[in-house]
Amino acid sequence: MLNRIDLRAGVAGPIAQCLPRAELDVEAALDSVRPIVDDVRERGAAALRDLSERFDGVRPEHLRVPAEALRAAAESLDSGLREALEISISHNRKGHAIQLPKDSEVEIMPGGVVRQRWIPVERVGLYVPGGLAVYPSSVIMNVCAAQVAGVGRIALASPPQKANGGLPHPTILAACHLLGIDEVYAVGGAQAIAMFAYGACGEPGTSDGELLCEPVDVVTGPGNIYVAAAKRAVRGVVGIDAEAGPTEIGIVADAQANPEFVAADMVSQAEHDPQAAAVLFTDSQELADAVDAAIERRAGETKHAERVRTALAGPQSAIVLLATMDAAIEAANAYGAEHLEIQTATANADAARIRNAGAIFVGPYNPVPLGDYMAGSNHVLPTGGTARFASGLNVMAFIKSVQEIEYTREAMSRMHAPLSTLACDEDLPAHAEALEVRLES
Repeated sequence: MLNRIDLRAGVAGPIAQCLPRAELDVEAALDSVRPIVDDVRERGAAALRDLSERFDGVRPEHLRVPAEALRAAAESLDSGLREALEISISHNRKGHAIQLPKDSEVEIMPGGVVRQRWIPVERVGLYVPGGLAVYPSSVIMNVCAAQVAGVGRIALASPPQKANGGLPHPTILAACHLLGIDEVYAVGGAQAIAMFAYGACGEPGTSDGELLCEPVDVVTGPGNIYVAAAKRAVRGVVGIDAEAGPTEIGIVADAQANPEFVAADMVSQAEHDPQAAAVLFTDSQELADAVDAAIERRAGETKHAERVRTALAGPQSAIVLLATMDAAIEAANAYGAEHLEIQTATANADAARIRNAGAIFVGPYNPVPLGDYMAGSNHVLPTGGTARFASGLNVMAFIKSVQEIEYTREAMSRMHAPLSTLACDEDLPAHAEALEVRLES
Protein backbone atom coordinates (compact mmCIF):
# COMPACT_ATOMS: atom_id res chain seq x y z
CA MET A 1 0.00 0.00 0.00
CA LEU A 2 2.68 2.51 1.02
CA ASN A 3 5.12 3.89 -1.48
CA ARG A 4 8.69 2.70 -0.89
CA ILE A 5 11.53 5.20 -1.27
CA ASP A 6 14.96 3.56 -1.12
CA LEU A 7 17.70 6.04 -0.27
CA ARG A 8 20.23 3.52 1.07
CA ALA A 9 22.64 4.36 -1.74
CA GLY A 10 22.50 8.05 -0.82
CA VAL A 11 21.24 11.05 -2.79
CA ALA A 12 23.00 13.51 -5.06
CA GLY A 13 21.21 16.66 -3.90
CA PRO A 14 19.32 17.84 -0.82
CA ILE A 15 17.51 14.89 0.75
CA ALA A 16 14.36 16.98 1.32
CA GLN A 17 13.73 16.92 -2.43
CA CYS A 18 13.46 13.12 -2.32
CA LEU A 19 10.91 12.97 0.49
CA PRO A 20 7.13 12.78 0.07
CA ARG A 21 5.03 15.84 0.79
CA ALA A 22 1.36 16.71 0.47
CA GLU A 23 0.56 19.38 -2.12
CA LEU A 24 -0.75 22.64 -0.68
CA ASP A 25 -1.15 25.63 -2.96
CA VAL A 26 -2.40 28.33 -0.61
CA GLU A 27 -1.65 31.04 -3.17
CA ALA A 28 -4.09 29.49 -5.66
CA ALA A 29 -6.80 29.29 -2.98
CA LEU A 30 -6.44 33.03 -2.39
CA ASP A 31 -8.33 33.73 -5.61
CA SER A 32 -11.37 31.99 -4.13
CA VAL A 33 -10.95 33.46 -0.68
CA ARG A 34 -10.47 37.17 -1.38
CA PRO A 35 -14.08 37.75 -2.56
CA ILE A 36 -15.32 35.99 0.59
CA VAL A 37 -13.15 38.14 2.84
CA ASP A 38 -14.27 41.32 1.03
CA ASP A 39 -17.93 40.32 1.23
CA VAL A 40 -17.77 39.79 5.00
CA ARG A 41 -15.88 43.04 5.44
CA GLU A 42 -18.54 44.97 3.52
CA ARG A 43 -21.80 43.26 4.50
CA GLY A 44 -21.07 41.67 7.87
CA ALA A 45 -23.73 39.32 9.24
CA ALA A 46 -25.76 39.28 6.02
CA ALA A 47 -22.73 37.96 4.15
CA LEU A 48 -22.03 35.40 6.86
CA ARG A 49 -25.54 33.96 6.54
CA ASP A 50 -25.37 33.87 2.75
CA LEU A 51 -21.99 32.13 2.84
CA SER A 52 -23.15 29.62 5.45
CA GLU A 53 -26.11 28.73 3.23
CA ARG A 54 -23.75 28.35 0.28
CA PHE A 55 -20.99 26.32 1.94
CA ASP A 56 -22.64 24.63 4.93
CA GLY A 57 -26.13 24.06 3.57
CA VAL A 58 -27.84 25.92 6.40
CA ARG A 59 -28.77 29.56 7.11
CA PRO A 60 -28.17 30.07 10.84
CA GLU A 61 -30.83 31.90 12.79
CA HIS A 62 -28.26 32.70 15.48
CA LEU A 63 -24.77 33.56 14.27
CA ARG A 64 -23.76 34.07 17.89
CA VAL A 65 -24.64 30.93 19.81
CA PRO A 66 -27.15 31.66 22.59
CA ALA A 67 -25.91 31.11 26.14
CA GLU A 68 -28.68 28.60 26.80
CA ALA A 69 -27.47 26.46 23.90
CA LEU A 70 -23.99 26.32 25.42
CA ARG A 71 -25.37 25.32 28.80
CA ALA A 72 -27.70 22.72 27.32
CA ALA A 73 -24.86 21.14 25.35
CA ALA A 74 -22.74 20.79 28.49
CA GLU A 75 -25.65 19.39 30.52
CA SER A 76 -26.41 16.76 27.88
CA LEU A 77 -22.84 15.42 27.79
CA ASP A 78 -22.31 11.75 28.46
CA SER A 79 -20.55 11.47 31.84
CA GLY A 80 -17.58 9.62 30.37
CA LEU A 81 -17.09 12.21 27.64
CA ARG A 82 -17.42 15.05 30.15
CA GLU A 83 -14.74 13.46 32.32
CA ALA A 84 -12.45 13.03 29.30
CA LEU A 85 -12.87 16.68 28.34
CA GLU A 86 -12.20 17.82 31.90
CA ILE A 87 -9.02 15.72 32.11
CA SER A 88 -7.82 17.14 28.81
CA ILE A 89 -8.54 20.70 29.99
CA SER A 90 -6.67 20.16 33.27
CA HIS A 91 -3.65 18.60 31.57
CA ASN A 92 -3.47 21.28 28.90
CA ARG A 93 -3.62 24.11 31.41
CA LYS A 94 -0.69 22.55 33.25
CA GLY A 95 1.23 21.91 30.04
CA HIS A 96 0.82 25.48 28.84
CA ALA A 97 1.67 27.05 32.20
CA ILE A 98 5.35 26.06 31.83
CA GLN A 99 5.53 28.14 28.63
CA LEU A 100 4.87 31.47 30.34
CA PRO A 101 7.84 33.86 30.18
CA LYS A 102 8.78 35.97 33.17
CA ASP A 103 9.32 39.71 33.30
CA SER A 104 12.95 40.60 33.90
CA GLU A 105 15.25 43.58 34.36
CA VAL A 106 18.90 44.24 33.63
CA GLU A 107 21.11 47.14 34.68
CA ILE A 108 22.91 48.12 31.47
CA MET A 109 25.09 50.63 33.34
CA PRO A 110 24.84 52.49 36.66
CA GLY A 111 21.57 54.41 36.44
CA GLY A 112 20.47 52.75 33.20
CA VAL A 113 17.90 49.96 33.27
CA VAL A 114 16.06 47.96 30.61
CA ARG A 115 13.04 45.91 31.62
CA GLN A 116 11.50 43.11 29.60
CA ARG A 117 7.71 42.88 29.95
CA TRP A 118 5.35 40.32 28.43
CA ILE A 119 1.84 41.55 27.72
CA PRO A 120 -1.09 39.41 26.50
CA VAL A 121 -3.09 40.73 23.57
CA GLU A 122 -6.54 42.01 24.47
CA ARG A 123 -8.81 39.96 22.20
CA VAL A 124 -8.39 36.78 20.16
CA GLY A 125 -10.46 34.78 17.69
CA LEU A 126 -10.09 31.02 17.80
CA TYR A 127 -11.15 28.80 14.91
CA VAL A 128 -12.22 25.17 15.28
CA PRO A 129 -12.93 23.21 12.07
CA GLY A 130 -15.91 20.94 11.52
CA GLY A 131 -15.23 18.92 8.39
CA LEU A 132 -14.70 15.16 8.32
CA ALA A 133 -14.50 15.01 12.12
CA VAL A 134 -15.57 16.97 15.19
CA TYR A 135 -12.76 18.55 17.18
CA PRO A 136 -13.61 19.52 20.78
CA SER A 137 -9.92 18.81 21.42
CA SER A 138 -9.06 21.78 19.20
CA VAL A 139 -11.33 23.95 21.34
CA ILE A 140 -9.26 22.91 24.35
CA MET A 141 -5.90 23.44 22.64
CA ASN A 142 -6.76 26.95 21.44
CA VAL A 143 -8.58 28.13 24.53
CA CYS A 144 -6.15 26.78 27.14
CA ALA A 145 -3.18 28.45 25.43
CA ALA A 146 -5.03 31.78 25.26
CA GLN A 147 -6.36 31.60 28.82
CA VAL A 148 -3.00 30.67 30.33
CA ALA A 149 -1.43 33.54 28.35
CA GLY A 150 -3.83 35.90 30.14
CA VAL A 151 -6.02 36.98 27.22
CA GLY A 152 -9.03 38.80 28.59
CA ARG A 153 -11.50 38.43 25.72
CA ILE A 154 -11.80 35.20 23.77
CA ALA A 155 -14.16 34.48 20.86
CA LEU A 156 -14.48 31.15 19.08
CA ALA A 157 -16.03 30.15 15.76
CA SER A 158 -16.95 26.76 14.33
CA PRO A 159 -19.09 25.86 11.30
CA PRO A 160 -22.88 25.66 11.63
CA GLN A 161 -24.40 22.23 11.16
CA LYS A 162 -27.72 21.56 9.53
CA ALA A 163 -28.28 18.59 11.83
CA ASN A 164 -27.86 20.85 14.86
CA GLY A 165 -30.28 23.57 13.78
CA GLY A 166 -27.58 25.83 12.38
CA LEU A 167 -25.39 25.71 15.47
CA PRO A 168 -21.92 24.11 15.75
CA HIS A 169 -21.66 20.50 16.90
CA PRO A 170 -22.98 20.03 20.49
CA THR A 171 -19.65 18.68 21.78
CA ILE A 172 -17.90 21.80 20.49
CA LEU A 173 -20.43 23.91 22.38
CA ALA A 174 -20.08 21.79 25.50
CA ALA A 175 -16.30 22.16 25.49
CA CYS A 176 -16.69 25.93 25.19
CA HIS A 177 -19.01 25.98 28.19
CA LEU A 178 -16.65 23.85 30.30
CA LEU A 179 -13.84 26.29 29.48
CA GLY A 180 -15.94 29.33 30.32
CA ILE A 181 -16.14 30.65 26.75
CA ASP A 182 -19.48 32.32 26.09
CA GLU A 183 -18.71 34.23 22.87
CA VAL A 184 -19.16 31.48 20.29
CA TYR A 185 -20.14 31.91 16.64
CA ALA A 186 -21.78 29.51 14.19
CA VAL A 187 -19.48 30.59 11.38
CA GLY A 188 -17.07 28.42 9.41
CA GLY A 189 -14.30 28.57 6.86
CA ALA A 190 -12.71 31.68 5.37
CA GLN A 191 -15.71 33.77 6.41
CA ALA A 192 -14.96 33.11 10.09
CA ILE A 193 -11.38 34.35 9.67
CA ALA A 194 -12.67 37.48 7.88
CA MET A 195 -15.22 38.11 10.66
CA PHE A 196 -12.51 37.96 13.30
CA ALA A 197 -10.14 40.19 11.33
CA TYR A 198 -12.57 42.95 10.39
CA GLY A 199 -15.49 42.45 12.75
CA ALA A 200 -19.05 42.18 11.52
CA CYS A 201 -22.06 44.45 11.78
CA GLY A 202 -25.39 42.89 12.68
CA GLU A 203 -28.18 42.14 10.24
CA PRO A 204 -31.40 44.18 10.70
CA GLY A 205 -34.41 42.14 11.71
CA THR A 206 -32.36 39.45 13.44
CA SER A 207 -31.05 38.80 16.94
CA ASP A 208 -27.53 39.95 15.96
CA GLY A 209 -27.64 43.45 17.39
CA GLU A 210 -25.99 46.46 15.77
CA LEU A 211 -22.52 44.92 16.14
CA LEU A 212 -22.31 41.14 15.86
CA CYS A 213 -18.58 40.65 16.39
CA GLU A 214 -15.76 43.04 17.26
CA PRO A 215 -12.39 42.67 15.49
CA VAL A 216 -9.69 40.67 17.27
CA ASP A 217 -5.94 41.10 17.60
CA VAL A 218 -4.88 37.50 16.85
CA VAL A 219 -6.51 34.57 15.01
CA THR A 220 -5.42 30.99 15.65
CA GLY A 221 -6.62 27.47 14.96
CA PRO A 222 -6.39 24.76 12.30
CA GLY A 223 -8.51 24.47 9.17
CA ASN A 224 -8.56 23.52 5.50
CA ILE A 225 -6.71 25.23 2.65
CA TYR A 226 -9.34 27.99 2.44
CA VAL A 227 -8.90 28.80 6.13
CA ALA A 228 -5.13 28.90 5.53
CA ALA A 229 -5.63 31.20 2.54
CA ALA A 230 -7.93 33.48 4.54
CA LYS A 231 -5.28 33.76 7.24
CA ARG A 232 -2.76 34.80 4.60
CA ALA A 233 -5.23 37.36 3.25
CA VAL A 234 -5.71 39.05 6.64
CA ARG A 235 -2.19 38.68 8.03
CA GLY A 236 -1.01 42.13 8.97
CA VAL A 237 -4.54 43.23 9.85
CA VAL A 238 -4.37 40.64 12.64
CA GLY A 239 -1.71 38.29 13.90
CA ILE A 240 -2.03 34.62 12.92
CA ASP A 241 -0.50 31.43 14.22
CA ALA A 242 0.20 29.54 10.98
CA GLU A 243 -1.21 28.44 7.63
CA ALA A 244 -1.97 24.82 8.43
CA GLY A 245 -1.73 22.18 5.73
CA PRO A 246 -2.75 18.50 5.74
CA THR A 247 -1.80 16.69 8.93
CA GLU A 248 1.29 14.49 8.95
CA ILE A 249 3.20 11.98 11.03
CA GLY A 250 6.83 11.00 10.72
CA ILE A 251 8.19 7.94 12.54
CA VAL A 252 11.86 7.15 13.09
CA ALA A 253 12.07 3.45 13.91
CA ASP A 254 14.84 0.86 14.04
CA ALA A 255 14.80 -2.93 13.76
CA GLN A 256 13.70 -3.26 17.41
CA ALA A 257 10.50 -1.25 16.92
CA ASN A 258 7.15 -3.02 17.16
CA PRO A 259 5.67 -3.02 13.62
CA GLU A 260 2.14 -3.15 15.03
CA PHE A 261 2.77 0.06 17.00
CA VAL A 262 4.18 1.79 13.93
CA ALA A 263 1.34 0.63 11.67
CA ALA A 264 -1.35 1.60 14.18
CA ASP A 265 0.09 5.10 14.50
CA MET A 266 0.30 5.62 10.73
CA VAL A 267 -3.30 4.45 10.34
CA SER A 268 -4.47 6.71 13.17
CA GLN A 269 -3.06 9.77 11.44
CA ALA A 270 -4.38 8.72 8.03
CA GLU A 271 -7.98 8.63 9.30
CA HIS A 272 -7.96 12.43 9.62
CA ASP A 273 -8.08 13.16 5.92
CA PRO A 274 -7.43 11.57 2.51
CA GLN A 275 -4.54 14.03 2.15
CA ALA A 276 -2.98 13.14 5.51
CA ALA A 277 0.67 12.13 5.31
CA ALA A 278 2.40 9.22 7.07
CA VAL A 279 6.14 8.65 6.58
CA LEU A 280 8.35 5.99 8.18
CA PHE A 281 12.14 6.49 8.31
CA THR A 282 14.08 3.29 8.98
CA ASP A 283 17.23 1.36 8.11
CA SER A 284 15.47 -1.98 8.52
CA GLN A 285 14.05 -3.76 5.47
CA GLU A 286 12.47 -6.32 7.80
CA LEU A 287 10.65 -3.65 9.80
CA ALA A 288 9.48 -1.96 6.60
CA ASP A 289 8.00 -5.23 5.30
CA ALA A 290 6.33 -6.00 8.63
CA VAL A 291 4.83 -2.52 8.84
CA ASP A 292 3.51 -2.83 5.29
CA ALA A 293 1.77 -6.10 6.17
CA ALA A 294 0.33 -4.71 9.42
CA ILE A 295 -0.96 -1.59 7.67
CA GLU A 296 -2.66 -3.65 4.97
CA ARG A 297 -4.56 -5.56 7.64
CA ARG A 298 -5.34 -2.59 9.90
CA ALA A 299 -6.43 -0.32 7.08
CA GLY A 300 -9.04 -2.86 6.05
CA GLU A 301 -10.38 -3.25 9.57
CA THR A 302 -10.63 0.39 10.65
CA LYS A 303 -13.85 2.41 10.52
CA HIS A 304 -12.64 4.96 7.96
CA ALA A 305 -10.96 2.39 5.73
CA GLU A 306 -11.45 4.23 2.44
CA ARG A 307 -10.06 7.48 3.84
CA VAL A 308 -7.10 5.69 5.39
CA ARG A 309 -6.24 3.74 2.24
CA THR A 310 -6.39 6.90 0.13
CA ALA A 311 -4.06 8.76 2.49
CA LEU A 312 -1.54 5.95 2.86
CA ALA A 313 -1.45 5.16 -0.86
CA GLY A 314 -1.04 8.81 -1.82
CA PRO A 315 2.23 10.42 -2.89
CA GLN A 316 2.44 12.20 0.47
CA SER A 317 2.98 8.91 2.38
CA ALA A 318 5.85 6.45 2.18
CA ILE A 319 8.34 4.17 3.86
CA VAL A 320 11.79 5.70 3.42
CA LEU A 321 14.69 3.26 3.67
CA LEU A 322 18.05 4.70 4.75
CA ALA A 323 21.48 3.08 5.06
CA THR A 324 21.82 3.84 8.79
CA MET A 325 19.77 5.20 11.66
CA ASP A 326 21.97 8.30 11.62
CA ALA A 327 20.78 8.85 8.07
CA ALA A 328 17.18 8.20 9.16
CA ILE A 329 17.43 10.92 11.80
CA GLU A 330 18.88 13.38 9.30
CA ALA A 331 16.07 12.54 6.86
CA ALA A 332 13.52 13.18 9.60
CA ASN A 333 15.15 16.55 10.27
CA ALA A 334 14.97 17.37 6.56
CA TYR A 335 11.28 16.39 6.52
CA GLY A 336 10.32 18.45 9.61
CA ALA A 337 7.19 16.49 10.52
CA GLU A 338 4.21 17.99 12.28
CA HIS A 339 4.25 14.99 14.62
CA LEU A 340 7.45 12.93 14.94
CA GLU A 341 7.62 9.65 16.82
CA ILE A 342 10.94 8.12 17.91
CA GLN A 343 10.62 4.36 18.24
CA THR A 344 14.22 3.24 18.61
CA ALA A 345 16.32 1.42 21.19
CA THR A 346 17.96 4.75 22.12
CA ALA A 347 14.85 6.92 21.85
CA ASN A 348 15.86 9.65 24.30
CA ALA A 349 19.27 10.17 22.76
CA ASP A 350 17.81 10.09 19.26
CA ALA A 351 15.07 12.58 20.20
CA ALA A 352 17.74 14.99 21.42
CA ARG A 353 19.18 15.01 17.89
CA ILE A 354 15.92 16.18 16.33
CA ARG A 355 16.03 19.83 15.27
CA ASN A 356 12.88 20.07 13.15
CA ALA A 357 9.51 18.78 14.36
CA GLY A 358 6.26 20.24 15.61
CA ALA A 359 6.15 17.83 18.55
CA ILE A 360 8.37 14.85 19.39
CA PHE A 361 6.91 11.66 20.89
CA VAL A 362 9.66 9.72 22.62
CA GLY A 363 9.55 5.95 22.97
CA PRO A 364 7.08 3.17 22.15
CA TYR A 365 4.35 4.24 24.57
CA ASN A 366 3.85 7.76 23.26
CA PRO A 367 1.67 7.62 20.14
CA VAL A 368 0.53 10.87 18.56
CA PRO A 369 -3.08 10.54 19.83
CA LEU A 370 -1.74 10.98 23.36
CA GLY A 371 -0.66 14.47 22.34
CA ASP A 372 -3.90 15.01 20.42
CA TYR A 373 -5.95 14.71 23.57
CA MET A 374 -4.44 14.07 26.98
CA ALA A 375 -0.67 14.59 27.20
CA GLY A 376 -0.87 18.29 28.08
CA SER A 377 0.93 19.38 24.91
CA ASN A 378 -0.70 21.37 22.11
CA HIS A 379 -1.80 19.59 18.94
CA VAL A 380 -1.97 22.69 16.72
CA LEU A 381 1.43 22.22 15.07
CA PRO A 382 3.45 23.39 12.03
CA THR A 383 2.93 21.34 8.86
CA GLY A 384 4.51 21.10 5.43
CA GLY A 385 8.08 21.28 6.71
CA THR A 386 7.55 24.66 8.40
CA ALA A 387 8.79 23.11 11.66
CA ARG A 388 12.20 24.22 10.37
CA PHE A 389 11.32 27.73 11.52
CA ALA A 390 7.92 27.60 13.24
CA SER A 391 6.58 26.32 16.55
CA GLY A 392 3.33 24.73 17.59
CA LEU A 393 0.57 26.84 19.09
CA ASN A 394 1.61 28.04 22.53
CA VAL A 395 1.09 30.93 24.91
CA MET A 396 3.57 33.05 22.94
CA ALA A 397 1.02 33.29 20.11
CA PHE A 398 -1.03 35.49 22.43
CA ILE A 399 1.74 37.44 24.16
CA LYS A 400 3.85 40.35 22.92
CA SER A 401 7.12 41.55 24.40
CA VAL A 402 7.69 45.20 25.33
CA GLN A 403 10.88 46.75 26.62
CA GLU A 404 10.91 49.61 29.12
CA ILE A 405 13.95 51.90 29.13
CA GLU A 406 14.70 54.03 32.19
CA TYR A 407 17.96 56.00 32.51
CA THR A 408 18.70 58.68 35.08
CA ARG A 409 19.87 62.13 33.95
CA GLU A 410 23.42 61.22 34.94
CA ALA A 411 23.38 57.93 33.01
CA MET A 412 21.90 59.65 29.96
CA SER A 413 24.58 62.34 30.10
CA ARG A 414 27.34 59.73 30.07
CA MET A 415 25.86 58.32 26.85
CA HIS A 416 25.72 61.71 25.11
CA ALA A 417 29.20 61.69 23.57
CA PRO A 418 29.18 58.17 22.06
CA LEU A 419 25.54 58.55 20.97
CA SER A 420 26.33 61.85 19.28
CA THR A 421 29.19 60.22 17.40
CA LEU A 422 26.93 57.47 16.08
CA ALA A 423 24.05 59.82 15.27
CA CYS A 424 26.24 62.22 13.32
CA ASP A 425 27.86 59.33 11.46
CA GLU A 426 24.35 58.37 10.33
CA ASP A 427 23.65 62.02 9.44
CA LEU A 428 20.93 62.26 12.07
CA PRO A 429 22.17 65.12 14.26
CA ALA A 430 18.75 65.82 15.75
CA HIS A 431 19.04 62.50 17.53
CA ALA A 432 22.00 63.87 19.48
CA GLU A 433 20.21 67.17 20.04
CA ALA A 434 17.40 65.30 21.82
CA LEU A 435 19.94 64.50 24.54
CA GLU A 436 21.64 67.90 24.43
CA VAL A 437 18.43 69.81 25.17
CA ARG A 438 18.04 67.79 28.37
CA LEU A 439 21.62 68.45 29.43
CA GLU A 440 21.08 72.19 28.92
CA SER A 441 17.88 72.33 30.97
